[in-house]
Amino acid sequence: MPTIIWVILFILVALFLIYLVFVMPRMLNRADRTPFMNRWYAHRGFHDNESDAPENSIPAFKKAVEKGYGIELDVQLTKDEKVVVFHDNDLKRVCGVDAPVNSMTYEELQELTLCSSKERIPLFEEVLSTVGGKVPLIVEIKMVDGKTRVCELANEILVNYEGLYCVESFHPVAVKWFKDHRPELMRGQLSSDFGAESGKRENFGMFAVHFLISNIICRPDFVAYCCDFPNNFGFLLTKCFGALPVAWTVKSPEKLLKVYGKYKLFIFEGFSPEEVKKIEQH
Repeated sequence: MPTIIWVILFILVALFLIYLVFVMPRMLNRADRTPFMNRWYAHRGFHDNESDAPENSIPAFKKAVEKGYGIELDVQLTKDEKVVVFHDNDLKRVCGVDAPVNSMTYEELQELTLCSSKERIPLFEEVLSTVGGKVPLIVEIKMVDGKTRVCELANEILVNYEGLYCVESFHPVAVKWFKDHRPELMRGQLSSDFGAESGKRENFGMFAVHFLISNIICRPDFVAYCCDFPNNFGFLLTKCFGALPVAWTVKSPEKLLKVYGKYKLFIFEGFSPEEVKKIEQH
C-alpha cells in the first residue's frame, strides 16, 4: 500500500509540474508594460448604448480620449475583408439585423446604425486616426472563423500607427500569430470560467483557455481574466510567474472595490472611475 501511495503522489507531482510548464507566460524578453500602467481602460470606448455614443463608436472613443482613459476595442473582418471595430459576431444586439458581421460587405454595414444612435460601424483606420496616439489601446482580435487573416490585416494597419497599443484575444492561435510575427508587442490571453458564465459544458478549446493550458503555444505577457473569477487556479499561477493580471469587465464601483487588489489593470464600463479614485490611495 505505501508503494501505491508514493506512485500516486509522484504522478500528481509530475502532472502539476507539467501543468506549470503549460500555463507559464512569456518569461524572457518580455514586452515593456510600463507605458500601460496607471490607466483605466474604457471597454469599447467610454460608451452608453442609450446615448449618441454607443459601444465601439467614434463618439465613444472621443469621449475616452477627452477623459484620458485608455481604450479597449474589438476588430474583425467584413465579407470584403475590411477591418472594422465591432464586438459581437452578429449584428442582432447592436444593429437589429440577424446576420453575421462577416456575411456583409463594409458598404452594406454602413446602411446600419449602432443601437439607438445615428452612428455607424467604423473602420479600424478611422478609429486609430481618431485616437491619434493620445491614449493607449488594447486591441482585441475577434478571430470569428478560426483563420488568422484578421491578424494579418489588423497588423498591416497597426504597423503604421505611431500610438501605444497591445493586442489580446480569446483565441490562443491569434495570440500566437502575434507571438510569431510581432514578438516585440505586448500580447494577452483573454479567459474566463466559460462554463460558469454560460451554464453550458465547455468544449476542449474552452477548457484549455479557461485553465490557461493554451499558454504553451502563445506565451502571453498578460492574462485578461473575467473579474467574476479572480481566484481561478491557472490565473493565479500565471500571476506567480509574472504575467500582468488584467480585469475584464468591471461594471460598477462596488465590483471594483471587491477585485481591486487582485488585478493590476482594469477594463471598465457603465461608470466613471473618478467615482472611486479614493481606492488608489489604499
